[in-house]
Amino acid sequence: MQKWLQNDYMNRDEIKNLQEENFLHFFNYAYQNSRFYRGMYDNAGIKPDHIKSLADLQHLPFTTKEHLRNNYPYEMAAVPMEKIVRIHASSGTTGKPVVMGYTKEDLKNWARGVARICNIAGASSQDIAQVSFGYGLFTGGFGLHNGLEELGVTVVPFSSGNTDRQLDLMKDFQTTILVSTPSFALYMAETAREKNIDPSSYYLRLGLFGGEPFSEAMRQEIENQWQIKATLNYGLTEVVGPGISGDCSAQKGMHLLEDLFIPEIIDPNTGEILPEGEKGELVLTPLYKEGFPVIRYRTGDITRIIPETCSCGRSLQRMDYITGRTDDMIIIKGVNIFPSQVEEVLTEFEEVSPHYCLVLHRSKDFIKQLEVQIELAPEGFSDSFREMELLEDKIRQRLKSHLSLTPRVKLMNPKTLERTTGKSRRIFEIEGDE
Repeated sequence: MQKWLQNDYMNRDEIKNLQEENFLHFFNYAYQNSRFYRGMYDNAGIKPDHIKSLADLQHLPFTTKEHLRNNYPYEMAAVPMEKIVRIHASSGTTGKPVVMGYTKEDLKNWARGVARICNIAGASSQDIAQVSFGYGLFTGGFGLHNGLEELGVTVVPFSSGNTDRQLDLMKDFQTTILVSTPSFALYMAETAREKNIDPSSYYLRLGLFGGEPFSEAMRQEIENQWQIKATLNYGLTEVVGPGISGDCSAQKGMHLLEDLFIPEIIDPNTGEILPEGEKGELVLTPLYKEGFPVIRYRTGDITRIIPETCSCGRSLQRMDYITGRTDDMIIIKGVNIFPSQVEEVLTEFEEVSPHYCLVLHRSKDFIKQLEVQIELAPEGFSDSFREMELLEDKIRQRLKSHLSLTPRVKLMNPKTLERTTGKSRRIFEIEGDE
């Protein structure tokens, strides 16, 4: 086993000591080399000699997405641009994109981190992996590609789209690992069945999924369709990309690479650090980014740190699966709602598929009505208007009980909601009542 793979089995004291050592070095590096962080800390009255232990991390101000956007494109850099060998960026659909630059050393550490996550999931040099993430500014494609190669896996860099061709090559190349979003994995299975091919007839044994929320019901659906082990891994452009945490074979939360990233869970409203096990907003401090360092980044993702030891034997703590984002939260008549809460209810009904969306009917400055559009499963469709009406009412009542408000429910015919090869979009807004 390569030395950097052995870090997954360090004892807790070793992890804490390594975190403290790396944090103190990283803080001083950012202060000395990043104009942004030196200015932030000087304004807060914080000097390097004030930060003497890992416990002092909590005294540093948070970094937010607005900080990164306001310093677009290169003001977050801590090295001259001639040392930056790669640029990645977020989509920028809700404002200026967030830009991250990587040095050669960053790319090496990133690849090794992703390799560890893939190893934790069960990938090995015996596998052939098909990467169905886009190869562009999005970090998923290159991130998983480089990490899998570092682990010795054979990589098929297909990228996204062209589903029929993807399926053909998966069969021809005897692909054993699929890398994609969960929703695209389901779409691929659906497309295979339309071609009269049983998805379980492929050589796949493992899925490495990420890029969007992943409910337990969606995991079960993917595993049933493909007859594989479906694992989730987590990352975000603002911190590094994929390679922060990932499932092991137990599938009971994602192991965090704690020697590379320090996690904190805070109250998203007050910024207060919450006790271990409580759910809140994830804050991350990566410990190796020399190109564009980031300290105490507010991810906006809602999760918790799982206090129990994992049955797989690894000492790395686990983060629970993301249940929502602070910026995805919908407030209707004073009630806070996350899409994941809706999905939890829909999984109780075998008549519907995993495909749904939330339509917000907005009037001027407030949301008047939430409409949940749900695609029926082929076996759940009925010509009987009465049966469909009863199903709508059952779902509406369960949503009312779960959400503490009564949404409008609209059942859609099978295969009518939009499919995507990338991240699925769940929330839409329209003006007016209809």
